[in-house]
Amino acid sequence: MSKRTKLIAAFDTNSRSQAEEWSVTLGKTVDAIKLGLEFTYACGLDAVRAVSTGHQLFLDLKLHDIPNTVASGLSALAPLRPALTTIHACGGAEMIARSREALEKACPDEAHRPRLLAVTVLTSMDEAGLHETGVNATPQEQVLRLGKLAISAGADGLVCSAHEIALLRDALGDKPVLVVPGIRPAGSASNDQKRIMTPTQAAQAGADWIVVGRPITRAPDPALAAQGIMAELASA
Repeated sequence: MSKRTKLIAAFDTNSRSQAEEWSVTLGKTVDAIKLGLEFTYACGLDAVRAVSTGHQLFLDLKLHDIPNTVASGLSALAPLRPALTTIHACGGAEMIARSREALEKACPDEAHRPRLLAVTVLTSMDEAGLHETGVNATPQEQVLRLGKLAISAGADGLVCSAHEIALLRDALGDKPVLVVPGIRPAGSASNDQKRIMTPTQAAQAGADWIVVGRPITRAPDPALAAQGIMAELASA
């Protein structure tokens, strides 16, 4: 890759004090932090603003509702100035287009507009899980279908498994931003993720950002763990 894959540390906690501790401990050893449903619902938007101060923010709330509701929700979140934020691609083209319009209106300065990411297939889902929901496709087929839909409707990029990076790059080129969760350094437990890769594998496949949670935040020394992953990405 001509550019380094960037590292997002996922703060999966409902404790503001814990998140603030991680924020200080990690400092500039990561490129961004992720705050999601658990933290935002438990602690509120003021806590999101406080914890993310000094960091680029990946606000991962995966909005999915009727187009007007999602657009209004993103307008309300825009003052937090996240670098990246998420909606579900399965909400459809109109929802995605309205979401992009809402962010452009809320942040007319393109350089500071949150990048809109569409979630394709959650990394906890495998083919059997998709079939349970009535989707008679493989994860790869569904990711490609939703990825094409989302980018054509105005999303800046996608959230996808590392195993679909090459597929999406072949179909969509280098422009879409690909953010990849389910990343586990070699030797780490997979926990509830099913479609995972190591940082080096994801970087070599073409990820723009990788998301790593417990291998950093639950490590005896989170900053040291993050530094190790950053070094791995730099040499990938």
